[in-house]
Amino acid sequence: MRNKQHAISHRLGSTEIEMNVQPSIADIVELMADLAPPELAEEWDNCGLQIGSPDWPVRKIWVALDSLPEVIEGAANEHVDLLITHHPLIYKPLHSIDLSTPLGKIIGTAIRTRTAVYSAHTNLDSAPCGVNHILARIAGIQTMAPLVAAQYDKESGRCSEDAGLGRIGMLQEPVLVYQLAEKLKERLKLQAIRIVGNPDALVEKIAVCSGSGGGLIDVFLQSDAQVYISGDIRYHDARDVEAAGKSLIDVGHFASEYILIEDLVKRLKKAVKNKGWKINMSACGLEKEPFHYM
Repeated sequence: MRNKQHAISHRLGSTEIEMNVQPSIADIVELMADLAPPELAEEWDNCGLQIGSPDWPVRKIWVALDSLPEVIEGAANEHVDLLITHHPLIYKPLHSIDLSTPLGKIIGTAIRTRTAVYSAHTNLDSAPCGVNHILARIAGIQTMAPLVAAQYDKESGRCSEDAGLGRIGMLQEPVLVYQLAEKLKERLKLQAIRIVGNPDALVEKIAVCSGSGGGLIDVFLQSDAQVYISGDIRYHDARDVEAAGKSLIDVGHFASEYILIEDLVKRLKKAVKNKGWKINMSACGLEKEPFHYM
Protein backbone atom coordinates (compact mmCIF):
# COMPACT_ATOMS: atom_id res chain seq x y z
CA MET A 1 0.00 0.00 0.00
CA ARG A 2 1.42 3.35 -1.06
CA ASN A 3 2.34 5.92 1.53
CA LYS A 4 -0.54 8.33 0.79
CA GLN A 5 -2.26 8.44 4.16
CA HIS A 6 -0.16 10.62 6.43
CA ALA A 7 -2.24 10.69 9.57
CA ILE A 8 -3.48 7.28 10.69
CA SER A 9 -5.82 7.55 13.62
CA HIS A 10 -6.65 4.79 16.07
CA ARG A 11 -9.40 5.20 18.65
CA LEU A 12 -8.72 3.50 21.96
CA GLY A 13 -11.78 4.21 24.05
CA SER A 14 -11.93 8.00 24.17
CA THR A 15 -8.25 8.42 23.25
CA GLU A 16 -7.16 9.19 19.68
CA ILE A 17 -3.55 8.49 18.79
CA GLU A 18 -2.15 9.95 15.59
CA MET A 19 0.82 8.41 13.82
CA ASN A 20 2.46 10.78 11.31
CA VAL A 21 4.10 9.06 8.36
CA GLN A 22 6.91 10.81 6.46
CA PRO A 23 5.94 11.81 2.90
CA SER A 24 7.67 10.18 -0.06
CA ILE A 25 9.21 11.47 -3.29
CA ALA A 26 5.95 10.50 -5.01
CA ASP A 27 4.00 12.77 -2.66
CA ILE A 28 6.21 15.77 -3.46
CA VAL A 29 5.94 14.99 -7.17
CA GLU A 30 2.16 15.25 -6.78
CA LEU A 31 2.52 18.67 -5.15
CA MET A 32 4.82 19.84 -7.94
CA ALA A 33 2.31 18.63 -10.52
CA ASP A 34 -0.20 21.09 -9.06
CA LEU A 35 2.30 23.98 -9.26
CA ALA A 36 3.78 23.01 -12.64
CA PRO A 37 1.48 20.58 -14.51
CA PRO A 38 3.59 18.10 -16.53
CA GLU A 39 1.35 18.53 -19.59
CA LEU A 40 2.61 22.10 -19.94
CA ALA A 41 6.14 20.87 -20.74
CA GLU A 42 7.43 21.22 -24.29
CA GLU A 43 7.78 17.98 -26.28
CA TRP A 44 11.58 18.20 -26.40
CA ASP A 45 11.88 18.71 -22.64
CA ASN A 46 12.60 16.10 -19.95
CA CYS A 47 10.79 17.17 -16.82
CA GLY A 48 10.03 15.00 -13.81
CA LEU A 49 12.04 12.65 -11.61
CA GLN A 50 15.61 12.48 -12.93
CA ILE A 51 17.23 10.33 -10.23
CA GLY A 52 15.77 8.41 -7.32
CA SER A 53 12.82 6.25 -6.35
CA PRO A 54 9.23 7.43 -5.80
CA ASP A 55 9.20 5.45 -2.53
CA TRP A 56 12.15 7.24 -0.90
CA PRO A 57 11.10 9.27 2.18
CA VAL A 58 11.55 13.04 2.18
CA ARG A 59 12.65 15.01 5.22
CA LYS A 60 14.73 17.73 3.59
CA ILE A 61 14.36 19.56 0.24
CA TRP A 62 16.57 22.02 -1.60
CA VAL A 63 15.48 24.12 -4.58
CA ALA A 64 18.01 25.19 -7.23
CA LEU A 65 18.30 26.14 -10.90
CA ASP A 66 20.80 23.43 -11.87
CA SER A 67 22.16 20.11 -10.65
CA LEU A 68 25.70 21.48 -10.61
CA PRO A 69 28.48 19.31 -9.13
CA GLU A 70 28.80 21.67 -6.17
CA VAL A 71 25.03 21.64 -5.69
CA ILE A 72 24.86 17.84 -5.62
CA GLU A 73 27.89 17.62 -3.31
CA GLY A 74 26.38 20.24 -1.02
CA ALA A 75 23.02 18.46 -0.99
CA ALA A 76 24.72 15.16 -0.15
CA ASN A 77 26.75 16.73 2.66
CA GLU A 78 23.62 18.37 4.11
CA HIS A 79 21.62 15.13 3.88
CA VAL A 80 19.10 16.56 1.42
CA ASP A 81 16.60 13.91 0.33
CA LEU A 82 15.23 15.74 -2.70
CA LEU A 83 16.79 18.40 -4.92
CA ILE A 84 14.20 20.22 -7.02
CA THR A 85 15.76 22.00 -9.99
CA HIS A 86 14.50 24.09 -12.87
CA HIS A 87 16.85 22.75 -15.55
CA PRO A 88 16.74 18.97 -16.09
CA LEU A 89 19.89 17.02 -15.31
CA ILE A 90 19.23 14.65 -18.22
CA TYR A 91 17.95 16.06 -21.52
CA LYS A 92 18.74 13.20 -23.88
CA PRO A 93 18.81 9.40 -23.47
CA LEU A 94 22.07 8.16 -21.95
CA HIS A 95 24.02 5.44 -23.75
CA SER A 96 26.34 4.93 -20.79
CA ILE A 97 27.14 6.35 -17.37
CA ASP A 98 30.84 7.03 -17.04
CA LEU A 99 31.55 7.98 -13.43
CA SER A 100 34.70 9.85 -14.51
CA THR A 101 32.65 12.44 -16.46
CA PRO A 102 30.98 15.45 -14.78
CA LEU A 103 27.48 14.06 -15.45
CA GLY A 104 28.52 10.59 -14.34
CA LYS A 105 29.95 11.93 -11.09
CA ILE A 106 26.72 13.81 -10.39
CA ILE A 107 24.60 10.72 -11.04
CA GLY A 108 26.95 8.54 -8.98
CA THR A 109 26.95 10.91 -6.02
CA ALA A 110 23.17 11.28 -6.11
CA ILE A 111 22.54 7.53 -6.18
CA ARG A 112 25.21 6.73 -3.59
CA THR A 113 23.82 9.28 -1.10
CA ARG A 114 20.13 8.69 -2.02
CA THR A 115 19.73 12.31 -3.12
CA ALA A 116 16.77 12.34 -5.50
CA VAL A 117 16.62 14.95 -8.28
CA TYR A 118 13.34 16.28 -9.73
CA SER A 119 13.08 18.94 -12.44
CA ALA A 120 10.28 21.29 -13.45
CA HIS A 121 11.44 23.18 -16.54
CA THR A 122 9.21 24.41 -19.38
CA ASN A 123 6.14 23.32 -17.44
CA LEU A 124 7.18 25.74 -14.68
CA ASP A 125 7.93 28.41 -17.30
CA SER A 126 4.37 28.08 -18.65
CA ALA A 127 2.53 27.63 -15.34
CA PRO A 128 0.08 30.43 -14.45
CA CYS A 129 2.22 31.57 -11.51
CA GLY A 130 5.50 30.28 -12.89
CA VAL A 131 8.78 31.87 -13.94
CA ASN A 132 7.40 34.12 -16.67
CA HIS A 133 4.67 35.39 -14.36
CA ILE A 134 7.29 36.34 -11.76
CA LEU A 135 9.49 38.09 -14.35
CA ALA A 136 6.50 40.01 -15.71
CA ARG A 137 5.59 41.22 -12.21
CA ILE A 138 9.17 42.36 -11.58
CA ALA A 139 9.06 44.27 -14.87
CA GLY A 140 5.92 46.05 -13.69
CA ILE A 141 3.27 44.45 -15.90
CA GLN A 142 -0.13 44.91 -14.30
CA THR A 143 -2.50 42.65 -16.22
CA MET A 144 -0.92 39.97 -18.37
CA ALA A 145 -1.57 37.10 -20.75
CA PRO A 146 0.71 34.38 -22.14
CA LEU A 147 2.75 35.45 -25.15
CA VAL A 148 2.10 31.95 -26.53
CA ALA A 149 -0.96 30.39 -24.90
CA ALA A 150 -0.89 26.72 -23.88
CA GLN A 151 -3.46 24.33 -25.26
CA TYR A 152 -6.25 24.19 -22.69
CA ASP A 153 -7.69 20.76 -21.92
CA LYS A 154 -11.21 21.31 -20.59
CA GLU A 155 -11.72 17.62 -19.79
CA SER A 156 -8.69 17.26 -17.52
CA GLY A 157 -8.96 20.79 -16.18
CA ARG A 158 -5.22 20.69 -15.55
CA CYS A 159 -4.16 23.61 -17.77
CA SER A 160 -5.30 27.08 -16.84
CA GLU A 161 -6.21 29.51 -19.60
CA ASP A 162 -3.48 31.72 -18.08
CA ALA A 163 -0.83 29.12 -18.89
CA GLY A 164 1.69 29.43 -21.69
CA LEU A 165 5.18 30.59 -22.62
CA GLY A 166 6.21 34.20 -22.05
CA ARG A 167 3.94 37.00 -20.90
CA ILE A 168 2.63 40.20 -22.47
CA GLY A 169 0.87 43.13 -20.85
CA MET A 170 0.69 46.80 -19.98
CA LEU A 171 2.68 48.88 -17.53
CA GLN A 172 0.81 51.12 -15.12
CA GLU A 173 2.23 54.10 -16.99
CA PRO A 174 4.62 54.63 -19.94
CA VAL A 175 8.37 54.71 -19.25
CA LEU A 176 11.52 55.22 -21.27
CA VAL A 177 13.39 52.06 -22.23
CA TYR A 178 16.50 53.03 -20.28
CA GLN A 179 14.38 53.69 -17.18
CA LEU A 180 12.83 50.25 -17.44
CA ALA A 181 16.32 48.77 -17.89
CA GLU A 182 17.58 50.59 -14.80
CA LYS A 183 14.69 49.25 -12.74
CA LEU A 184 15.37 45.70 -13.92
CA LYS A 185 19.09 46.07 -13.24
CA GLU A 186 18.32 47.12 -9.67
CA ARG A 187 15.61 44.54 -8.95
CA LEU A 188 17.54 41.64 -10.47
CA LYS A 189 20.83 42.81 -8.92
CA LEU A 190 22.66 42.83 -12.25
CA GLN A 191 26.21 44.00 -12.89
CA ALA A 192 25.40 44.79 -16.51
CA ILE A 193 22.44 44.83 -18.86
CA ARG A 194 22.10 44.96 -22.67
CA ILE A 195 19.68 47.18 -24.58
CA VAL A 196 18.72 47.01 -28.25
CA GLY A 197 16.94 49.92 -29.92
CA ASN A 198 16.43 53.48 -28.82
CA PRO A 199 17.04 53.82 -25.03
CA ASP A 200 14.86 56.95 -25.02
CA ALA A 201 11.86 55.29 -26.67
CA LEU A 202 8.65 55.56 -24.66
CA VAL A 203 7.06 52.17 -24.04
CA GLU A 204 3.98 50.93 -22.21
CA LYS A 205 3.33 47.42 -23.54
CA ILE A 206 5.91 44.76 -22.69
CA ALA A 207 6.61 41.14 -23.57
CA VAL A 208 8.85 38.91 -21.45
CA CYS A 209 10.32 35.43 -21.77
CA SER A 210 12.46 33.89 -19.05
CA GLY A 211 15.64 32.00 -19.93
CA SER A 212 16.53 31.99 -23.63
CA GLY A 213 14.00 34.12 -25.47
CA GLY A 214 15.23 33.73 -29.04
CA GLY A 215 12.55 31.20 -29.85
CA LEU A 216 9.79 33.74 -29.23
CA ILE A 217 11.40 36.69 -31.03
CA ASP A 218 9.11 36.33 -34.05
CA VAL A 219 6.05 36.17 -31.79
CA PHE A 220 7.20 39.37 -30.09
CA LEU A 221 7.81 41.11 -33.42
CA GLN A 222 4.31 40.19 -34.59
CA SER A 223 2.74 41.46 -31.37
CA ASP A 224 1.96 45.04 -30.39
CA ALA A 225 4.46 44.96 -27.53
CA GLN A 226 7.13 47.64 -27.85
CA VAL A 227 9.90 46.06 -25.79
CA TYR A 228 10.98 42.48 -25.15
CA ILE A 229 12.68 41.40 -21.90
CA SER A 230 14.58 38.12 -22.00
CA GLY A 231 18.05 36.53 -22.02
CA ASP A 232 20.54 34.83 -24.35
CA ILE A 233 19.53 37.03 -27.28
CA ARG A 234 21.54 36.34 -30.45
CA TYR A 235 23.12 39.00 -32.65
CA HIS A 236 20.80 38.50 -35.64
CA ASP A 237 17.73 38.49 -33.40
CA ALA A 238 18.89 41.81 -31.98
CA ARG A 239 19.24 43.16 -35.53
CA ASP A 240 15.70 42.03 -36.38
CA VAL A 241 14.32 43.85 -33.34
CA GLU A 242 16.32 46.94 -34.23
CA ALA A 243 15.07 46.86 -37.83
CA ALA A 244 11.47 46.57 -36.63
CA GLY A 245 11.86 49.80 -34.63
CA LYS A 246 11.25 47.99 -31.36
CA SER A 247 13.36 47.59 -28.22
CA LEU A 248 14.91 44.71 -26.35
CA ILE A 249 16.37 44.34 -22.86
CA ASP A 250 18.63 41.32 -22.30
CA VAL A 251 18.89 40.61 -18.56
CA GLY A 252 20.66 37.27 -19.01
CA HIS A 253 19.51 33.68 -18.66
CA PHE A 254 20.48 33.18 -15.02
CA ALA A 255 18.95 36.39 -13.69
CA SER A 256 15.67 35.90 -15.52
CA GLU A 257 15.17 32.47 -13.92
CA TYR A 258 16.88 32.61 -10.53
CA ILE A 259 13.94 34.75 -9.37
CA LEU A 260 11.84 31.57 -9.19
CA ILE A 261 13.84 29.95 -6.37
CA GLU A 262 12.55 31.83 -3.32
CA ASP A 263 9.04 31.99 -4.78
CA LEU A 264 8.93 28.22 -5.33
CA VAL A 265 10.29 27.54 -1.84
CA LYS A 266 7.57 29.76 -0.37
CA ARG A 267 4.79 28.07 -2.34
CA LEU A 268 6.05 24.57 -1.56
CA LYS A 269 6.32 25.37 2.14
CA LYS A 270 2.69 26.45 2.12
CA ALA A 271 1.59 23.30 0.28
CA VAL A 272 3.58 21.07 2.65
CA LYS A 273 2.16 22.86 5.70
CA ASN A 274 -1.38 22.35 4.39
CA LYS A 275 -0.65 18.63 4.21
CA GLY A 276 0.58 18.62 7.79
CA TRP A 277 3.99 17.26 6.79
CA LYS A 278 7.26 18.10 8.51
CA ILE A 279 9.88 18.85 5.87
CA ASN A 280 12.95 21.09 6.10
CA MET A 281 12.86 23.14 2.90
CA SER A 282 15.14 25.92 1.64
CA ALA A 283 16.88 27.46 -1.36
CA CYS A 284 20.19 25.82 -2.23
CA GLY A 285 22.14 29.09 -2.09
CA LEU A 286 25.27 27.72 -3.80
CA GLU A 287 24.60 28.96 -7.34
CA LYS A 288 26.04 32.07 -8.95
CA GLU A 289 25.90 33.78 -12.33
CA PRO A 290 28.43 31.88 -14.51
CA PHE A 291 29.58 35.02 -16.37
CA HIS A 292 32.12 37.48 -14.95
CA TYR A 293 32.19 41.10 -16.14
CA MET A 294 35.42 43.08 -16.54
